[in-house]
Amino acid sequence: MGRVLLFPFLLLLSFLSCSVSHTASDRLDASVRNSGNERPNILIAISDDQSYPYASAYGSTSTQTPHFDRIAKDGVLFTNAFVASPGCSPSRAALLTGMYPWELEHAGTHASYFSKDFVVFPDLLEEAGYAVGFTGKGWGPGSWQKSGRERNPAGPEYNEYSTPNSPQGINAKDYSANFNAFLDKREADQPFYFWYGAHEPHRVFKDGIGTESGKKLYDAEVPKFLPDAPEIRSDILDYAYEIEHFDHHLGRILTLLEEKGELENTIVIVTSDNGMAFPRAKANAFEYGIHVPLAISWPAHTKGHRTSNDLISLVDLAPTILEATNVSHPSPDVLSGKSLLNILESEDSGIIDAERRAVFSARERHSSSRFNSLSYPQRAIRTHNFLYIKNFKPERWPAGAPQKFAADGSLEDMHNGYHDIDAAPSLTYLIENRDAPTVSRYFHLSVDLRPEEELYDIRKDPACLNNLATAPGYQTIKHELNQALIDYLSSSQDPRVMGNGDIFETYPRVSRLRWFPEPAWVQHADTVFRPTWLDKEDR
Repeated sequence: MGRVLLFPFLLLLSFLSCSVSHTASDRLDASVRNSGNERPNILIAISDDQSYPYASAYGSTSTQTPHFDRIAKDGVLFTNAFVASPGCSPSRAALLTGMYPWELEHAGTHASYFSKDFVVFPDLLEEAGYAVGFTGKGWGPGSWQKSGRERNPAGPEYNEYSTPNSPQGINAKDYSANFNAFLDKREADQPFYFWYGAHEPHRVFKDGIGTESGKKLYDAEVPKFLPDAPEIRSDILDYAYEIEHFDHHLGRILTLLEEKGELENTIVIVTSDNGMAFPRAKANAFEYGIHVPLAISWPAHTKGHRTSNDLISLVDLAPTILEATNVSHPSPDVLSGKSLLNILESEDSGIIDAERRAVFSARERHSSSRFNSLSYPQRAIRTHNFLYIKNFKPERWPAGAPQKFAADGSLEDMHNGYHDIDAAPSLTYLIENRDAPTVSRYFHLSVDLRPEEELYDIRKDPACLNNLATAPGYQTIKHELNQALIDYLSSSQDPRVMGNGDIFETYPRVSRLRWFPEPAWVQHADTVFRPTWLDKEDR
């Protein structure tokens, strides 16, 4: 084995310091950006469960996204964009606040509350005179109502219009028609922020809709953590079909803006909230769970035909939007993200911001998938070359316990409890063929217990199949990444490293609950943590 390049730890610490504090020298002159007081519009288009690199701008053969590609061509295509969490609710909360999930209490886990104490940028834009709104899926799943909020954190809802005879698995909302209704309602010359949150490609897909549309099985790009079988290929083509539906409505929205003469001064951000709903992707801190597409254009102010290889977190979007619109945050020191304007307004490609040396991601509870609906807490640090994951409770099942109770209190069959993996033909295929020599490894990679530490060389192993955490030649890099991760989590007061990690288990789950047998590790524990919210009638 060749020599491993050591991680520049001291330089990383410098990055960590600058990413959580912002000085006047970091900001561009607003009068230059917003000449003539023409404040930019903001359009965020966010798909639901789409992994990098499933877009044709990245070379995908299964997924044709001409409108995403257009934004990439008119602006910047990002190759290293990462979500703050591999699950919907915490990822969207992080995007809206510019803060990491462990800083957001209830909103840092899945299907809980979203305290109004946390400032979201749509509210700040509205206070500054922007028309604001969203269609489709905003923040969620969860209950913003029980947090005392008067509306979804993404803004006022525009979901009046629907499309008749939508295919199975495709949401009937007419996203582009709802955007048009929003534009018609705003005042003349009023700048706007709008969130287009497609429900696609979230499960469930219509089985076979990809091949029905003319896609060929040989075009499907099967990631190496899944077996290459016709059933898997067909499932991926169904997923690709749903991404293309998202992209189709993006195209209609861009046409509306073009017809109204407003596309030039609109910052268009196209991305996703987390990775694909397949085993070992969504709800996992692996590459295909946290690495997402991202393209940003602002034709009036940014040069197109550029590619950024910088490490980007979606927590960077809130400070980017606030800086571009010259809107102040009431407590800027709480922002963990760093504005991307220096990258957007550069004329270069490649690695543009040399200070961006790492991004972070986290997960707590996803679905109700194990005893007492306990979480599977993970934290991860991703550099250009490596992904290091710390599993804080390795005794817990990462995808859910294999067996659960039925409604009548009886035990269901084994392998029916993996609810941190969305129900899908791919999961069914793994379970039904788990003993086949060509499938067994993939099944166990997806559902088995995992060690406390995982380390992957992303340059050689983007599928995260070869854990190097115990490999002799990688101990120095593992130690440095672990130390950098713990230092950052400590500096940002993550309860998981501050001795109060069980606080995440106290946050109620407002979606469906499931019940599981008491695991062996609980039976041998001195004390057993039981969330008190499980006993409440309003759960």
